[in-house]
Amino acid sequence: MELECVEKPAAGEVASTTRLVSARCCICDRDDGEPEAVGEDFEYRTSDDTFLAFRCPTCGLVYLNPRPSIDAIDRIYPANYHAFDFSPEHFGLVYRVRRWLEARRLLRYAKGLGNGARILDVGCGDGFHLRLLRDFGNPTWHLEGVDLDLRAVQAARDAGQTVHAGDLEQLRLAAASYDLVLLVMTIEHLAEPAVVLREVARLLKPGGAVIVVTDDASSPSCRLFRGRYWGGYHFPRHWYLFDRHSLALLARLVGLEPVAIESMMSPVNWTYSFHNLLVDWGAPRWLAKRFSLKAPVMLTAFTALDQLLSWLGYGSLLCARLQRPQLEQ
Repeated sequence: MELECVEKPAAGEVASTTRLVSARCCICDRDDGEPEAVGEDFEYRTSDDTFLAFRCPTCGLVYLNPRPSIDAIDRIYPANYHAFDFSPEHFGLVYRVRRWLEARRLLRYAKGLGNGARILDVGCGDGFHLRLLRDFGNPTWHLEGVDLDLRAVQAARDAGQTVHAGDLEQLRLAAASYDLVLLVMTIEHLAEPAVVLREVARLLKPGGAVIVVTDDASSPSCRLFRGRYWGGYHFPRHWYLFDRHSLALLARLVGLEPVAIESMMSPVNWTYSFHNLLVDWGAPRWLAKRFSLKAPVMLTAFTALDQLLSWLGYGSLLCARLQRPQLEQ
């Protein structure tokens, strides 16, 4: 079912429409979820629309319904979206700190991979993680990425990365050919998470693994800001949000074994949550900007907070290692 949502035009502008499509739980296939949250695009203001999120009564999955259609992608991901150009020129100290942190994480994900291992980054954006693997990983590794947005693909290719443009399931890459697949802050953006994970399972070698990093819909930041302001809603770009239980269910649904699902630290949802609240309350622009991905003071403070929470098992993110079973002997 498709809907059209007419936006409120700014002064001197003509109203435009965002095409919306109905959605349902990607695990249980139910569309009768309980209302979870209502909000707007507080961060990029790509739309004046109001969006609704629901929680599946069976598995607990949170999903946006209705959500923007695929043909609205270019609109809801503007040219200044952070994943399209996460560079030291634009993010300064934040870039350097995140580069160090993410490099350590990636090497941990890839621990045990031998010479010539093949790694695929799904939803690679501008190739940030691929660059880190190239700079800090085994030089014999074969690195590839996939992204739907042509602007991101071009940025990654300009940086010398091998990146495929399009939907993973339509590219028909060679089966059983990758040792490790990454979905870092990707699965929540997908229109069909089960379809993509099933394709990932096909691409993995027996015993290969996929690392899924995503927002935790049961984290303290979600519970505190639940209903409207939680940064993990990221209206209207996050379409499915998981907790440990629902992520494990999805993995098993597509034939992957959840080897481990752990809590992981991130300051982003804390920062965005306060930013969203301030924007909605009409706070001065200068104050809201203090809570952004370019604000090192607040990011540092929330990093310390969330690191403590993650040690206790309640960080803002989930990091899951899902494995394709070995072939039967």
